[in-house]
Amino acid sequence: MAEPTTHILLVDDDAEYAAITKHHLRTFQNRQFVMDWVNDGEAAVAYLKAHPETDLILMDYYLPNSNGIEVIKRLFDEKNAIPIILLTSNKDFRVAIEAMKYGVEDYLVKEEMIETTLPRSIAGVLDRVSLKHRIKEAEQRKHASEAIQELIVTMCHEFNNPLAAIKISTDILSRHQVPSEERDLLTKLNANISLLEKQIIKLRDITSQGL
Repeated sequence: MAEPTTHILLVDDDAEYAAITKHHLRTFQNRQFVMDWVNDGEAAVAYLKAHPETDLILMDYYLPNSNGIEVIKRLFDEKNAIPIILLTSNKDFRVAIEAMKYGVEDYLVKEEMIETTLPRSIAGVLDRVSLKHRIKEAEQRKHASEAIQELIVTMCHEFNNPLAAIKISTDILSRHQVPSEERDLLTKLNANISLLEKQIIKLRDITSQGL
């Protein structure tokens, strides 16, 4: 089964590099890439607002009127959740560290990239981000399950107290001489109380075993 199409935005003012990148991203390990290109930060922000389905951003550090870190910070402030790979022309680890503060997933030097480096990095980032999302969803489900269990325990406790009081009262009434009609009602009430107690115990047991 073919992988779904991955939509990528390249932000770079070098038209030649954009053409080379698009060539490298034709296909990789059965992944289908579709790349769009803009040449500055403002165009990138506008594009992403119009195309929220974008899966990944390739952000060059050197851009007209700003740099990639400034654009990344703006996207970070706007709660952009699309993973970003920063592209630079030299090894400047200060830039890399600064980029990581704003959630950049990877850092690549353009001159060191061969034909498979970029698509492999993109595939790795997308797989890593997907795993993070699955872990987060599992944690959220766990927290929700724990909250439900706590609610059920509280509910069982709240039911048990009045039920116990009603049961004691019916037992006391049953020891006295009461008309047959009222005694039938007490018998039905006791039966319903027993049934409700069994259901509460069953619910409590299910909760103790985990939802």
